[in-house]
Amino acid sequence: MASAVSLLLLSSPRPLRRAAPVPALRSQARHPLLLGHAGETALGVWATRARLPAPPPRASNPNNDNDNSGAVEAPDRLVAAVAYLYPFLDGVHHGRFLLAQFPLFSTLLSPLAPAARLFRSSPLTPFLLFLTLYFAVVRNQQAFSRFVRFNAMQAVALDVLLIFPDLLVQSFAPSTGGGIGFELFQSMESTVFLFLLVCLVYGGGACLLGKTPRLPIVADAAERQVM
Repeated sequence: MASAVSLLLLSSPRPLRRAAPVPALRSQARHPLLLGHAGETALGVWATRARLPAPPPRASNPNNDNDNSGAVEAPDRLVAAVAYLYPFLDGVHHGRFLLAQFPLFSTLLSPLAPAARLFRSSPLTPFLLFLTLYFAVVRNQQAFSRFVRFNAMQAVALDVLLIFPDLLVQSFAPSTGGGIGFELFQSMESTVFLFLLVCLVYGGGACLLGKTPRLPIVADAAERQVM
């Protein structure tokens, strides 16, 4: 009996078999039943994100896309269009040379003659109209829409720009009717008048159509003033 026990003690023990490694998450993903609750939640979120379509690209809406004719009411269109008469009537005297050379302009602008006479009826009329447009229209958010206020502000800013040609006329107007100086002066006057006429036709016409015109030079300044 002792010899049998000694033989058992001296014999080499069998090597222990290693346990199989735990399969990775990727292998477990093939057998959902082997996953716990946390694994199922993670896989469900991953699968949901994979199935979600990519968000559609945003439609470009540049600042120059101002075709809002369906949203602007008729009274707002009329008030905004009339506002562009203010800078034109205030600077119509710059077109005296052009109107004398081309009587067609006088014929086309004859319907505005009563408004021009009323505008020049008093020296205070331009100043009172300036205050009315700026404080009663541009700053009046409760009574007027942004469409009206923006166009009124463009008209006001355009009238402010007339200070520079008026100063040039008063300071450098030639005393005689000849020479290169007079020709330059005449060209400058005609250019100012044509610019005002184009702004009146373009600005007023766009407002009547329900579109927001953006005049050169003054559009950015008007945008900053209108909240």
